[in-house]
This record gives sequence, C-alpha cells and structure tokens, in this order.
Amino acid sequence: MRCDVAASLRIKRLLLGGAALLGLGLLYAMVNVRLGVYVPCLFRRVTGWKCPGCGVTTLCLALLRLDLPAAWAANPVLLLLSPFIAFLAARMVVRYVRGGSPAPRPWEGKLAWGLVAVLVLWGAARNVLGL
Repeated sequence: MRCDVAASLRIKRLLLGGAALLGLGLLYAMVNVRLGVYVPCLFRRVTGWKCPGCGVTTLCLALLRLDLPAAWAANPVLLLLSPFIAFLAARMVVRYVRGGSPAPRPWEGKLAWGLVAVLVLWGAARNVLGL
C-alpha cells in the first residue's frame, strides 16, 4: 500500500511539472508568434556560429503547426533525434514513477552520450559546411 502512495505522489509531481512546462512553452510560443520576441542564442551572439540547438524554437513552432518541412529546415538533426530523446525521457519517467529514481541504465547512458556526440558533430558541421 505504501508503495502505491509513493508512486501516486511521484505521478502527481510529474503531472504538475509537465503541466507547468507545457504551459510555459505555450506561453513562450504565443509571445513569439504575437510579439516576435525570441530568446537569443548566446553561443551564436558571442561566436557568430550556430550552436547544435539553433533553430529549436522555430522547429517547435513548426511542429505545433504540423509543418514538417519547416521543422526540418529549422534543425533537421534535432528533428531526427527527437524520437530517441523522447524514448529516453519516457523510460526515465517510468523508472521514476516505479522506483523513485530516474537513473538511466548503462545502455541508456551510452545512447544519451551518443546523441550528445551527434549534436556536437552537427554543430560543427553546420558551421564548417554552412548548413
């Protein structure tokens, strides 16, 4: 019985946190669309180069409109990696609800570091090759 109560509390925390994150994201999207105000990429502002995540706001707004070509144009590598990132996040959520710890399995950690490596290579390639 106690385990079920703890799992219920973790689910409530996740739902509240997810709702808050979703609400902030939608508020940011509305501000972007209505006022044209965006959070600038500090890496790009300092170096003049695009970071691996440059275009993520445009990508997310395009996905909200179900405009896959625009999402692809904004950041194709991040769009391709999104299902893997969502998969890892979902596994962490399930593990957190069941046991209280979102710690990844060794293979998940390797996958996460592989995704980071792909993003870093993408960041370098998009600047060197002008992508």
